[in-house]
Amino acid sequence: MEKVSWKVNGMDCTNCALTIHKYLEQKGLQQVKVNFIGGDVSFQIDETLSKEEIAKGINKLGYEVESAEIPAAPKKKYWFTNHLQRFWFCFVFTAPLMLHMIPGLHIHWLMDPIVQLSLTIPVYIVGMEFFGRSAFHSLTKGVPNMNVLIVIGATAAFGYSLYGTMIGEAEKYLFYETTATIITLVFMGNYLEDTSVQTTQAALKKLAVNQKVMANMIAYDDQHQEHVFPVESTQLKVGDLVLIRTGEPVPMDCKILWGDASVNEAIITGESIPVEKKMNDILIGGSVIENGQVKAYVTAVGEDTVLSNILRLVKDAQTEKPPVQLLADKISAIFVPAVVSIALVTLAINYFFTNHGFTESLLRSIAVLVIACPCAMGLATPAAVAVGLGRAARNGVLFKNARSLEVFKDVKQVVFDKTGTLTTGKFRIAAFHSTIDETEFKRIVASMEKYSNHPIAKSITHEWKIKPDIRWSNIDEVKGMGMQATDKEGNQFVAGAYKAVASLTNEANHNIYVTKNGELIGWVDMQDDIREEAKVIVGTLHQMGIKTILLSGDKMDKCQQVAQQLGIDEVIAEQTPEQKLAKIAELNSIAPVAMVGDGINDAPALAKATVGISLSEASQLAMQSAQVVLMNHGLKNLPLSLGLGKHTYLTIKQNLFWAFAYNIVAIPVAAFGFLSPTFGALIMGLSDVVLAVNSVRLNWKKVV
Repeated sequence: MEKVSWKVNGMDCTNCALTIHKYLEQKGLQQVKVNFIGGDVSFQIDETLSKEEIAKGINKLGYEVESAEIPAAPKKKYWFTNHLQRFWFCFVFTAPLMLHMIPGLHIHWLMDPIVQLSLTIPVYIVGMEFFGRSAFHSLTKGVPNMNVLIVIGATAAFGYSLYGTMIGEAEKYLFYETTATIITLVFMGNYLEDTSVQTTQAALKKLAVNQKVMANMIAYDDQHQEHVFPVESTQLKVGDLVLIRTGEPVPMDCKILWGDASVNEAIITGESIPVEKKMNDILIGGSVIENGQVKAYVTAVGEDTVLSNILRLVKDAQTEKPPVQLLADKISAIFVPAVVSIALVTLAINYFFTNHGFTESLLRSIAVLVIACPCAMGLATPAAVAVGLGRAARNGVLFKNARSLEVFKDVKQVVFDKTGTLTTGKFRIAAFHSTIDETEFKRIVASMEKYSNHPIAKSITHEWKIKPDIRWSNIDEVKGMGMQATDKEGNQFVAGAYKAVASLTNEANHNIYVTKNGELIGWVDMQDDIREEAKVIVGTLHQMGIKTILLSGDKMDKCQQVAQQLGIDEVIAEQTPEQKLAKIAELNSIAPVAMVGDGINDAPALAKATVGISLSEASQLAMQSAQVVLMNHGLKNLPLSLGLGKHTYLTIKQNLFWAFAYNIVAIPVAAFGFLSPTFGALIMGLSDVVLAVNSVRLNWKKVV
C-alpha cells in the first residue's frame, strides 16, 4: 500500500470533508483522512487503483486536487474567485433594496416589484452559481451541506415573490430583499469565517514559508577555483555545497564542513537564544545564521528535511479526529435533513394552527433554514486542534496525533527516564584514583577507551588527551565487562565495570575500574550533569497536581541522588526494558501516565504509556514510539505540552457547547418568529467567527 497526500481546494466546511471522505472510502481506499481547514487529504492506495481516476472523481465533486504527481485539470473559470468579491458585487444590488428599512426614508420607485426583481436577479444568479453548485454536489453524494439550507431558503423567498409579481399582487408577496440579503450576508459570513479559520493556520503557514529561500551554492571549475552563485533552495540536491553567511537562512538540512556560527533555531525549537555550531555539527533547514559564516554540504532536501517532517507530522495530526469529535460528526451528517424537516414543520404549524397566514409562516420557516449552522459543529474541533498544534509546533513541541491533545487532560503521573532525560547524557570525570603515576594512569585509560563508542568512553578520551597514546598489540571490548587490551610487552589491562574486579575490591560505587596483570591500579568516577531546567520542570508539574516518578535502569543510589536533588516523588531503579514496560502498564492501571524518555530501551515503555514523550536528540526508535516530541533539546517545554493538551481539549468543549447551544436556541427562536431571515443570515455567519476567535485565543492563552 502506498500512502498518498494531496492538497484539495474548495472545501468550506466539515460536510465537504465528509463528502470527500465518503467518496474515497467507497473507492476502497484505506486510512482515509480529510482536514477541511488545511485542505489536506491523505489515504493509502494499492496498485490496482489509479490516482488519476481518484483525482478526477474528487474534481467532479466540485473540488480541486493540487498535486505534482497528478496532471492539473483544466481550471473552470468562475466570475469570482473568493467570497469577498461575491459579497461586494451582491452588496451593490442589495443595498438599494434595504433602504426602505431606514426610518423616515421612502423611495417609492424602489418599491416597484419590477425594480426589485431586476436588482435581485444578479444577486440570486451569483448566489446559485456558488451555493447552488455546492448544494447539488453535496446532495448527489448523500452528504447535504449548509449550502442546501441557503439555497432552499433563498429560492423559497425568491420564488414566492416572483409568483406574486406574476399574478399582479406583488405588494402581498414582496420578499425580494429577503432573498438578496440572505445571499449577501451569508457571503459576508463565509468571508469572515474563512479569514478567521486561516488565522488558526498562521503558525503552520509560518513554517511553510521558511521552506523556500535563496541559497549560495558552491561549485568548482576545472582549475579548482571556487565559484558561488545563487539558486533556489528547492533546486538543491543531497551532497551540494553551500555557503551560508550572517543573517542568511539555512536553505536545507546541512552538515558543517568549515567555519562556526551562532544559529537561531527558533523556527524548529521555539527557543530564540542562538545555538553555537562548529565543524561536523548539523544545521536544520529554516534556522538562521545570526553570526558567523560556514560552508556546508546538504544532507537532506524536500520531504526528507526536519522542517518538512515537522510540517507533515502536524498536518497528519490535524487530520486525526480526537474521540470528542465523533459525536459532532454524526450529528453534522444528519443535521441538514433534520433542519429541513424542522422548517417544514414550522411552516405547517404556523399556517394551519395559528392565524399568521402563509406569508408569515413561510418567513419563519426560511428563518429556520438560514439561521441553522451545521458548520459550527464541524468547525468546533478542527479549529481548536489547528491552533493547539500550531502553537505547539511554533514552540518546539510536536504532537503526532490529535488524540494526544485530548488524552493529556487525564494525565496524573509523569514518569522520567534518568540518563539523557533528566540528565544531559554528557558525562564528565568527577574523580579518579590511581596507585601508579597519574599521567601514566590517564594514558592507559584514554588509550583503551578511545576504541569504545560508549558515551562514558567518549567523555574520557575528550578530557584526557595524553600523548603519545599506547599502541596495543591487541584490544577488545567485552559486552557488560569493558575494554581488555594487551601491550607489546605482554601486559594485560582491563578498564571495566565492577563485575570485572569483584574479586579484587569490595568498593562497588565507582564507574570504571582499571587493572594491570590482574592487579587493581585505580578507578574513575563519572558524573552525568542534571539538566539545568529539570528542577523547575519537576516543580511546575507538582504545581499542576501531577505526580513525578523516576524509572531507570541505573543503580538505586544514583537514581535516589538525582531524585533528591530534583524533588521527584518516587524512584524505581535497576529496571530492564521488560521491567520498565511492566511498570508502566501497572502505573497506567492506577492513573493515566505520560512517559518521558530518550533511549532505545525506553521505546517499549513510551509506546505503552498513555502518552509517550521523547526528546529531539533521542534515538530514532524512541522518537518513533513516542506520540509527542520535544524539539528544544531538553525538558523545557514539557509543562507547555501538558498545558496545551488540556487547554486545547477545554477549547474544543467550549466550541462544541457554543455550536450545540447556538443551534438549540436559534432554531426555536426563528421558528417562533422572533428573528427575521435577514438577521438570521447575519447571526449564522457570525456564529462560526465566534468559534474561530475562541480557538485563536489558544495562541496567547496562559496554559501553564
